[in-house]
Amino acid sequence: MGKDAKGGKGKGKQAGGSEDGGAKGKGKAGKAADGLGTCTYVKARHILCEKQGKINEAYKKLQDGWLSNGDKVPPAEFAKIAAEYSECPSGKKGGDLGWFPRGKMAGPFQEVAFNTVVGATSPPFKSTHGYHIILAEGRKN
Repeated sequence: MGKDAKGGKGKGKQAGGSEDGGAKGKGKAGKAADGLGTCTYVKARHILCEKQGKINEAYKKLQDGWLSNGDKVPPAEFAKIAAEYSECPSGKKGGDLGWFPRGKMAGPFQEVAFNTVVGATSPPFKSTHGYHIILAEGRKN
């Protein structure tokens, strides 16, 4: 019973508690403004590397060129780095994954892709396929 009560309380607060209800009623305007968590499709580019050291090298290039100055990485420049570093077949297309719906990509990748602001570059993260960096290019419903 203790485990069920804890699980029930935790899930209730996250899934059906008043916080979510309030967010649905009040937060739509805020979420719609940045599109995070509400869109159905994301357009993204990514870099995929099997080894963490290689993805860190790619990210350092992005940092040295743009991110450390607070600038956004231009898609054309991200594409060049993706072509150089990515081990995914999409690397030949500059890492372009095009538009994809929620539910198509694996857990961590989808979470990062749908929560990265358009124009922003994610820090490196790990998925079951390796290490990634994502550039979010668009959102739509």
